[in-house]
Amino acid sequence: QVQLVESGGGLVQAGGSLRLSCAASSSIFSSHSLTWFRQAPGKEREFVAAPAWNIGRPAYADSVKGRFAISRDNAKNTVYLQMNSLKAEDTAVYYCAARNTRGGYDYWGQGTQVTVSS
Repeated sequence: QVQLVESGGGLVQAGGSLRLSCAASSSIFSSHSLTWFRQAPGKEREFVAAPAWNIGRPAYADSVKGRFAISRDNAKNTVYLQMNSLKAEDTAVYYCAARNTRGGYDYWGQGTQVTVSS
């Protein structure tokens, strides 16, 4: 049973934009923080962004600050990652993960490929 559904990945030129979506069931959405990670070829998975939830404001990796923006649509049980000014080094598989209140991740999406051509 698929708990998190990601979409929006694709191929884009450097400087372009993409918006990723992560949709969850209402029960997961209401009890978890949907967080974005990414994994580039040959590298470890890394944190990208988390929405304002218990921490009060969104959190971003330094590498994406000022370029990426995370938002929530509570009516659609969906979190978005707006990615602007994309760089070749943003190329990765992007994953959505559901973080519980204890800091653990209970669910992961299947990943969506983002490729930025230079």
